[in-house]
Amino acid sequence: MTRIAVVEIDGCLASAAAITHDVLATANRISTSKRAPFEVTTLRYGPRRRAARLRGADLVIVPGLGSASADALERKLATPACRHARDMLVTAFASGAMLAASCASSFLLAETGLLDGKRATTTWWFAPLFRQRYPNVELMTERMVVADWPIATAGAAMAQMDLMLAVITRFGSPALAKGCANYLLLGERHSQAPFMAINYLASQDLKIARAEKWVRSNIARDFTIGDVAAAVALAPRTFARRLESICGVSPIQFVQRIRIETARSLLETTRLSVEEIAGKVGYAEPSTLRRLIRRETRHSPRHFRSGG
Repeated sequence: MTRIAVVEIDGCLASAAAITHDVLATANRISTSKRAPFEVTTLRYGPRRRAARLRGADLVIVPGLGSASADALERKLATPACRHARDMLVTAFASGAMLAASCASSFLLAETGLLDGKRATTTWWFAPLFRQRYPNVELMTERMVVADWPIATAGAAMAQMDLMLAVITRFGSPALAKGCANYLLLGERHSQAPFMAINYLASQDLKIARAEKWVRSNIARDFTIGDVAAAVALAPRTFARRLESICGVSPIQFVQRIRIETARSLLETTRLSVEEIAGKVGYAEPSTLRRLIRRETRHSPRHFRSGG
């Protein structure tokens, strides 16, 4: 039996906490073993409440913190509740427990220093802040789950579902995880990329925002990355470094995302053919657009035309 502690910090995402308990309860219910595979306890941290000392856990799970903005998240990380929870995570890890967190709770793991030199993910719109605060962590924003045990992290709030399937796979079995997914109608998702709004990330830096606007204005043209960098008065290498810091993508990926996003909008709102749309977003060959859409969204262009 795997002993799991679920850490609920004051103001945490109720949905993420509920998903955690529901998936574990489902795994226990549908398991074919004579003994339930998971023993679950809950630790709660709040302004006037400090959870009892954790003993004997094999895995500690921290659902999303529930912070709506970067400023709110930084304030929350400084609260006594988060500091106590952080210290508990360090102690638990030193005692042999594995750790898992999703959304903004990945910041709490990073605060411990345990992610330094390791791969991790977090909710995509907090990625610039994460890179700024934790430069020694290899952030993989596009990944829905980075399960590099003994530590696993997941992306935005509902990525808690994906994290829990990774937990069931690791501590139960792939078959049990598949059974939970089928029972709860959970679909396995590998990437946050289809949900990432490149304009939101770009807006956090004046020059990158200007680059995004320039690309959209010249989207049908055949231009180079050097042209984009020159349009915002940056050297190509400086532009690439700045773009990676803000958006977590290379210049080529940046342009491709804008083109695919525009193409998807045209597919959903017009009756233009794929060939016509490809020309409008700068691709001479429609096959190139089809390939990129499938790679980024795991769907064909027809999926967006029909509404799925």
